[in-house]
Amino acid sequence: MTAFMGELIGTMILIILGCGVVAGAVLDRTKSNAGGWVVITFAWGLAVAMAVYAVGQFSGAHLNPAVTFGLAFAGDFAWADVPAYIAAQMIGAIIGAALVFGHYLPHWKATGDKGAKLAVFSTDPAIPHNFSNLLSEFIGTFVLVMGIMAIGANEFTEGLNPLIVGLLIVVIGMSLGGTTGYAINPARDLGPRIAHFLLPIPGKGSSNWGYSWIPVVGPLLGGSFGALFYKAIFTGVIVSAFWYVLIASVVIFILAYVGSKKQASVF
Repeated sequence: MTAFMGELIGTMILIILGCGVVAGAVLDRTKSNAGGWVVITFAWGLAVAMAVYAVGQFSGAHLNPAVTFGLAFAGDFAWADVPAYIAAQMIGAIIGAALVFGHYLPHWKATGDKGAKLAVFSTDPAIPHNFSNLLSEFIGTFVLVMGIMAIGANEFTEGLNPLIVGLLIVVIGMSLGGTTGYAINPARDLGPRIAHFLLPIPGKGSSNWGYSWIPVVGPLLGGSFGALFYKAIFTGVIVSAFWYVLIASVVIFILAYVGSKKQASVF
C-alpha cells in the first residue's frame, strides 16, 4: 500500500459512507428516507473515523486537500507530496460517488426532486449568499484543521484518535453545518459534483457549478489558516505563510462581499 493508494482508498471509503447516508435520507423509497440531520452528521463522523482507521498507517489519512494544504503550510508535510495527495483524494472521491450511484440505482428514477439528487453528491447553501457561505466553509474547516492538530497533540489510548476526529466532524456538522451543508473538504464536494455531472442519473438537474468554487476556496483558506493559527497561538511559531494566507483570505472575502451585494440586488 502506497501513500497515494492510501489516500485514494481512504477518500473513496469516506464518500461511499458519507454520500451513502445522504442518499438513504433524501432519495425516495429507501428504508432510511427522511432520516434527518442527526443521522447524516453522525454517519459522516463515523465515515471519517472508518476511513482514517483503514489507511492512516499508510498515508496519514488526510482525505482532504484542506488538511493537506494546512499541514504543508504549517511545515508538517512536504510540499512535494501535495499534488499526489490531492490527485488521489479527487480520484477516490469520484470513484466513491460513482459507487453510491450504483448502490442506489433504482432510487434515482423513483425520486423526482432534482435538488435531492444533487444533495447526495455535493453541498449547497440553505440561503445563497456568497460572503456568508464562504465564511461558513472557512470557519468550519478552520475548526476542523485546528481541532485535528490539537487532538494530535494529546495522548490518547492507542487507536482512539480516529474516533475522536470522527466526533469532531459530528459536532462541526451539528453546530456549523446548517448553513452550507459543511463540505469542509474540497475533494468531498468537487469530486462527487463531477460524478453528478458525468453519471447518467435519471432526471438530474444542474450540478450548480456557479456555487462550486465556495466549498473549494473556503475550506482551502480555512484549513490552511487553521493549521497556521494553531502553530502561532498554541506553539508560538509564526511563519511567513501565516501572513500570506491571512492577507489572501481578507482579499477574497472582500471580493465575495462585493459579489454578495450584487447577488442581493438580483434577488
